[in-house]
Amino acid sequence: MLEIYERVIVANDQSCTSGNAKTAVVHACKSPCHQGEIGYRGNLPNTHPNYLVLEKENDLFLNIIDPPVPLFKPALFITFLDFAKNHWEQGQTILIHCNQGESRAPSLAMLFLAKSIGSIPDTSYEAARAAFEKLYPRYNPGQGIQTYFSKHWLLLGTDF
Repeated sequence: MLEIYERVIVANDQSCTSGNAKTAVVHACKSPCHQGEIGYRGNLPNTHPNYLVLEKENDLFLNIIDPPVPLFKPALFITFLDFAKNHWEQGQTILIHCNQGESRAPSLAMLFLAKSIGSIPDTSYEAARAAFEKLYPRYNPGQGIQTYFSKHWLLLGTDF
């Protein structure tokens, strides 16, 4: 677990906890968090109302994996940014975790720092990544998220 910016923490699944009045938690892992909270195994039908996300007060559960070929949906990033910004503006700490704390969670943290609070450059994925790696040297994004962010960076956080 590492506080990479004031009130923004990146962690692995060992730091998985429930959100509370002081901390909003983004669970950036399909397994075990999204699956466990909704109560399914394997895959959830894409027609399910919580297929991509489930928001419960101070917790956001994301159905997100990082395969070599990106399968990400813009709505996931929009919901994440709205959730994180809302809780940030309320003075809460934002804890973002994934399974290993190397790809999904730090990628979301980087997106938040660039798109929502402007603490790192927003001009391109490459510029944001260069600045972010100074804050979080363990950043090791998977091929899928690198490809998706490189291709869609300027549109991320918009309804495209």
